[in-house]
Amino acid sequence: MAKIQMTTPLVEMDGDEMTRILWKWIKDILILPYVDLKTEYYDLGLEYRNETNDQVTIDSAEAALKYGVAVKCATITPNAARMTEYDLKEMWKSPNGTIRAIMDGTVFRTPIIVDGIVPYIPTWTKPITIARHAYGDVYKNVEMQVPAGSKAELVMTDKDGNVTKETIHEFANGGVIQGLHNRDESIESFARACFNYALDLNQDIWFATKDTISKKYDHRFKDIFAEIYENEYKAKFEEKGIEYFYTLIDDAVARVIRSEGGYIWACKNYDGDVMSDMVATAYGSLAMMTSVLVSPDGKYEYEAAHGTVQRHYYKHLKGEETSTNSVATIFAWSGALRKRGELDNLPELVRYADCLEKATIKTIEDGVMTGDLYLMSKLENKTKVDSEGFLRAIDERLRVML
Repeated sequence: MAKIQMTTPLVEMDGDEMTRILWKWIKDILILPYVDLKTEYYDLGLEYRNETNDQVTIDSAEAALKYGVAVKCATITPNAARMTEYDLKEMWKSPNGTIRAIMDGTVFRTPIIVDGIVPYIPTWTKPITIARHAYGDVYKNVEMQVPAGSKAELVMTDKDGNVTKETIHEFANGGVIQGLHNRDESIESFARACFNYALDLNQDIWFATKDTISKKYDHRFKDIFAEIYENEYKAKFEEKGIEYFYTLIDDAVARVIRSEGGYIWACKNYDGDVMSDMVATAYGSLAMMTSVLVSPDGKYEYEAAHGTVQRHYYKHLKGEETSTNSVATIFAWSGALRKRGELDNLPELVRYADCLEKATIKTIEDGVMTGDLYLMSKLENKTKVDSEGFLRAIDERLRVML
């Protein structure tokens, strides 16, 4: 068959460790035989980020804004151990945090549901989408280690030079401090993205913070959401028969566990990071969750919701067999290719992306799966395959569908 043509390139952001290996296999086995793939390539592997002083991450995010659609592999956010392992110049920031700040978008994460994988929460019969603010908080924090006898203060100087101070703590002994920030315009973009997504999916949306404790910071989020909803979205929601409500995050957790799913749960940045991992795991696996960053002006960056699968990478380097779940990375590619096809009016590319996802789900439901799903699947006849074998099993079904 002739390869499907593209007119505008995707921005391709390569990554680290086992997901980098899977990235190449997915392209070689599932994409390049069918699509005349056009990408603008950026190497976000930790070695090259270090070599470029992380400029490559900034360049990739700006390219995503230019071309409108990007696909990203999982990347390492270095800690102290990685500093030594990779001989880094400094402990570079989270690439995801950098990209999200530049694109000023919202991350929407939804579990991929397949027959035979029963959620750990048996009442969850519908997907729960986590809407995660993609700016500020701990991802843009400033922090210090504090010596004994120090006084830590929060200081703000306004545009007229007036200074406001609040004492954080007086340290008899050593400790640590952290400064967080957010921007009204980013919170406004977050709110509108959430409300628009809820209207598109025709689903209720919840927003949850801890404004009873964080009476200024979290309460600002609550107020902005309420104002935008009342002024811009309430009538649209009522017309569709869907609901927006705010609740404390601890109440939201209790509601979520008792629910059947089928709604959007909006969270601040780090809350969304943690809760999306919790939701993905409860549905079956971190590798079974889609993730897309949407900017306020409709630019998209698709990625896997999980990390780089370090343990499997070290096994792979030793020549040992791995059975790594690549579904989330496959769906990052299919999501990006579908969106590129929609924006460029390429129905064959959209159809290919749909078939790739259907073939992936059918492979699992036919009983062919990687090790993590094999342990959870309730199917009677199932086979555990290695990482590459899983991709080739998907390809067999994809060829038939196409």
